[in-house]
Amino acid sequence: MKKLSLAICVSLLTLSANAQWSPAGEKLKTEWADKVNPQNVLPEYPRPLIERSQWSNLNGLWDYAVTPRGAAEPAAFDGKILVPFAIESSLSGVMKEVGDENELWYKREFTIPSDWKGKNVALNFGAVDWKADVFINDILIGSHKGGFTPFSFDITPFLAGKSKHKLVVRVWDPTNKGFQPRGKQVNRPEGIWYTPVTGIWQTVWLEPVSANHITAVKTIPCIESGSLNITVSTSKCNTNDIVEVKLIDKGQVIATAKGLAGNELRLSVKNPTLWDTQNPYLYDMKVSVTSSGRITDEVKSYAAFRKISTKRDANGLMRMQLNDKDLFHYGPLDQGWWPDGLYTAPTDEALHYDIKKTKDWGFNMIRKHVKVEPARWYYHCDKEGILVWQDMPSGDMGNQWAPHQYNGGTDKKRTQESIDNFYREWKEIMDLCISNPSVVVWVPFNEGWGQFDTEKTAEWTKTYDPSRLVNPASGGNHRPCGDILDLHNYPGPRMFLFDAERVNVLGEYGGIGLALDNHLWWNKRNWGYIQFKNENEVTAEYVKYAQELQEMVKRGFSGAVYTQTTDVEGEVNGLMTYDRKKIKINEADVRKANQAVINELNK
Repeated sequence: MKKLSLAICVSLLTLSANAQWSPAGEKLKTEWADKVNPQNVLPEYPRPLIERSQWSNLNGLWDYAVTPRGAAEPAAFDGKILVPFAIESSLSGVMKEVGDENELWYKREFTIPSDWKGKNVALNFGAVDWKADVFINDILIGSHKGGFTPFSFDITPFLAGKSKHKLVVRVWDPTNKGFQPRGKQVNRPEGIWYTPVTGIWQTVWLEPVSANHITAVKTIPCIESGSLNITVSTSKCNTNDIVEVKLIDKGQVIATAKGLAGNELRLSVKNPTLWDTQNPYLYDMKVSVTSSGRITDEVKSYAAFRKISTKRDANGLMRMQLNDKDLFHYGPLDQGWWPDGLYTAPTDEALHYDIKKTKDWGFNMIRKHVKVEPARWYYHCDKEGILVWQDMPSGDMGNQWAPHQYNGGTDKKRTQESIDNFYREWKEIMDLCISNPSVVVWVPFNEGWGQFDTEKTAEWTKTYDPSRLVNPASGGNHRPCGDILDLHNYPGPRMFLFDAERVNVLGEYGGIGLALDNHLWWNKRNWGYIQFKNENEVTAEYVKYAQELQEMVKRGFSGAVYTQTTDVEGEVNGLMTYDRKKIKINEADVRKANQAVINELNK
């Protein structure tokens, strides 16, 4: 009888939650939209590189309100919003724009599980766009600026004397009226520019931690010496606390190292199994903090042995190498947008789907275009064995093209505040991905969009992470710096510049358009560099371009990026529709053409 009563209560709670939420609007939906459960939204642990066994997911229905900027917390809120979907998205249940003159408020209550007694409590945000102020029990405990990166607070001091706790988040996002990195978000979407994304758009969660707990695990491999160089950061610099790292292969500990937090530890492995696109081999890790002989914090992580570098081939051409072997990088421009969730995939299965299809189509790389993904996306790339070129989201923009004297011209001037913000956010993005073996190229600028101090930015990026390649400006104002010269040309591939000292790539080409009825974002003009009428025509044009590209591999191209994985809003040049319900190519023919391009380098 008690079990039956419990089942009825759970059922009533579920019905109540569903009654308060449904997708808003009549825009396109993916098949995964129907799988979104407001009682259990994105239930997967959100940070695979630092995973704790105990945690509490705060995704779900929160109260929300939109008020004029500068106003106090409202006494009454406007309704319910489904976190972590941005307020402009359908899956938020709201689908409302905010604008730079307003602020977005979130509110909910939470309780601390009884078995967390004696522990500190960390409050974690995957990402909030753009400026977030966080209140616990009406106390402003901290703020964060940056729309793409995680941040955390130890909220323990603010929990005393209460069983239920109030959490409020206030967000301001100026979109394209501010200098901040924001990618393709604009207040008036059209063509290649998309809907704003405001507020919480990644998972929010609580977890119990020790007073001195692990905050970061940085892993850089060296395949020549068979070593992993690991730096563990903690919340405090206690000289009495020892961090320990254990490297695990198939359940067996094969290497250990101990030291103080912040010091680089070295784990050696004889003849390690290397990670590559055909065999993405990952080692497990356990990382712990010990105080007075007792483990006070422990997390699961993973690592891989792989090397990304450049070298001249037998013909004197600079080539990219993976594990000291020439490899042509070939993949789609992937913007990571969803018709129902905007920046946020409806489910983890959906997040994984685009990566899996990219691999199925015979590509070995993805260029993540002016967006940063949740940590689980990079985890899926690590597991699938696909290379990632990571863009810095553009901001402080305007198409600022220097005169086409490719080693000259003048850069757009930014304010010092904008410059400082750029480096701070870029560093946080690099920190997010620095231990993911799939990420192999950093791209600070796209075309001329906010490009500035190119040589300085490229040098800073390379100095901060010398283990990866730097593509200083994909299709932008070309300067003699970094590791890569990156050309853009539409629609077909073309090599119109060449640098004998750097790797040469075609960072964007293609854009073959096909507008499919019942799979379009809007009914006004849809964007594609060229338009075709059916799958066969698109495939034929794609294969023709791939064959032209294959000839250019011999002449010096070492990588290429096809535009693009999916349609996005008004862009209809995807290999599949925006709702992911229609593949717009003959997959077998495209895979064959892609493999021929990649294999051309090793003939």
